[in-house]
This record gives sequence, structure tokens and C-alpha cells, in this order.
Amino acid sequence: MVVTSEYPVGSARIIQKIENRGAKCRYDRCTPALAAEVSLLAAMLGSLDEAQDVLGKRGVELDTKTVRLIAYRYAARARLEQQIESTEFDESVSGRRVVISTDGGRIRLRETKRGPKTKKGRRRYTGARREPKVLIIYVVDAEGKREASFAPVIDATLKGPDAVFALLRSYLQRLRITQADQVLLIADGAPWIWNRVPLLVQALGLDAEQVHELLDFYHAAEHLGKVAALRKDWSAKVRSRWRNQQRRLLLRGEVERVIAAVRDICRGRNSKAIRTHRDYFIKNQSRMAYAKLMALKLPIGSGAIESTVRRVVNLRLKGASIFWCQAGAEAILLLRSYYKAGRWNLLKRMATSHLAMLES
Repeated sequence: MVVTSEYPVGSARIIQKIENRGAKCRYDRCTPALAAEVSLLAAMLGSLDEAQDVLGKRGVELDTKTVRLIAYRYAARARLEQQIESTEFDESVSGRRVVISTDGGRIRLRETKRGPKTKKGRRRYTGARREPKVLIIYVVDAEGKREASFAPVIDATLKGPDAVFALLRSYLQRLRITQADQVLLIADGAPWIWNRVPLLVQALGLDAEQVHELLDFYHAAEHLGKVAALRKDWSAKVRSRWRNQQRRLLLRGEVERVIAAVRDICRGRNSKAIRTHRDYFIKNQSRMAYAKLMALKLPIGSGAIESTVRRVVNLRLKGASIFWCQAGAEAILLLRSYYKAGRWNLLKRMATSHLAMLES
């Protein structure tokens, strides 16, 4: 997993547009401060039109297209600097307890369809649904609460699972993750995550004693609810009692008893569906050490990444009749991630570094 090979820089088409408009200077015919402000508003507000409106009220008259080009170019420079890996974090995770999580969101991309144009001369397109992969790295204290002194690391990409794990590796190496006290990787049961975790741990050079892998407890509990719902011959009270009993067993670390309980009711017309849930618990049994993690005062839920997906993706890039080109979505995902993480100053350093400017 190499960042430079898995994550090619933004859109050559966008950069060519800027050059065709004569914006060949370093900051696209505006000062570094204005470029940063335009990009921040593009990330912060609900749309580029809103960013243009706010800029206009501040006396900066730019059309929406110019706002878009400045923001996208700013993001491309920051991503390039990230690939060069010359920007260092001001802090490290030495001696701290680190939590790592990743998950996917959902947006729609505008992809041109082949064939004749419409009667009005417009190109036909499809609104393909794509899953941006989002990551978060944060630190918790001795009581398991997030440390306010450490701003989380948040990023997102549409490039797929290998790309998001390449980003994770890059960030964790720069944070000197091998010096951490404990490292917790927590996520839902998605195979694209857990199939890549061993390679990530190996590439980072982490000791087995440092690392904990945990399946989000609330996803596991959700599967228990689905199993109970498949027993149509049970009353609502019986389903609730069975589900709560299995949840308590999970929290006590008695996963074998939970698997046995699911196996015992695996009969009838819904037996095939129940077996699927049983296999889910068997496959993830080693990642269900909830009693151990609670004793260590570490989180057992992945609410942090769920919230991050909502704040970064859903509240900015997802909505009725919203379609993105891939380059634009990548740019806003990067800008929005650093803004929501509270690391905007770091992104400014990345976007205005000499190496990024020379390569852009």
C-alpha cells in the first residue's frame, strides 16, 4: 500500500481549465489568504453558491465557477503535498491510547452516458451511487473519553479501500504510531476493512500486545435483533427478552454462548437467514472481547466514525438531486475533512508549501 500509487492527484481537466482561463500564477490570480478563505467557505457551507454569496457580502465578487476552480485547485495542492509526505504533525501519539476507525458513506456521481444527446442538446448522464471511504484517528484518556488536546485526524476518498488504508498508513507513520501505548482498531463487520487490517498492522511494525481489534458492539447487537425478528413464532416480549439476554452475554465476553443460542434457534423456514447471522458471529468471534476492552476503559462502539460520515459526507455532499463529478467530490471531501477535524491550519500549510507549488 503506497499512497503515491493508490491516490493519483486530482483532475487534470480541472487544472487545464484553470490554465485556459489564464490563471497560471501560484494562487490562481488571488492572494494565498483569499484562496484559503474561498476554500474554507466551500468546505464549511452547504454549497458553492452559498460560498459565493458570503464572499459577495464581504466585498469579494467572484462567480460560482471561479469559486469552484479556486477551491478544487487548493485541495489538489494540499493532496499533492500529502503524497510528498513532507508535512509533519505538530503532535505525536507517543504514550497515548489511539483509536482508529473507518467506514463508508454514500453519494451520487454524475457520469456521462454514451449515445445521442437530448432534444435540448444536453448530454445524458447517470447518477451512479458511490461509497466514499472515511477514516478517523483520535486519542482517548485513561477513562476512555476523547482527549480534547488532540484534534482528530479525518480524511476521505472515493478511490476505494486500498486508497483509504494507504492514507491510514501515511497518517499513522507520521504520528509515530509505534510509540503509542495502545492501539484500538474498531469498525463494523465489513470484509473490506478487516481483510486489510493485518497488512496495515504489519506495515506499521506494531507489536501484537499494542493492538486490539474490535467489532462495534452496536452492530453486533443489531444482528441479534435481526435474529430475534426472524423467529415469527415468538411474541414481541419473547424476542426482546432473548435479544437482551444475548447482549448481556456479549458484554460479559461469552461469545460462545451467544453463538450456541443462535444455533439452537436455527430452524424453520427462516433457518437459512439465521445461519447467515450465526456465521457473522463465528467469523468475528475474535473481535468481540467487549469485557476486556471495557476493563481497559477503551470504546466498544464506533460512534465516532458514524458521526464523522454524517458531518463530512451526508451534511455536505449528499442530498436530493445532488450529483458530483469525481474530481469535485474528492476536493470537497478533503477540504471538509480537515475543516471538521479542526486541522484547517495544517491544510493551509499543505496547500501553500513550496514543494506542492512547484509540482502543481
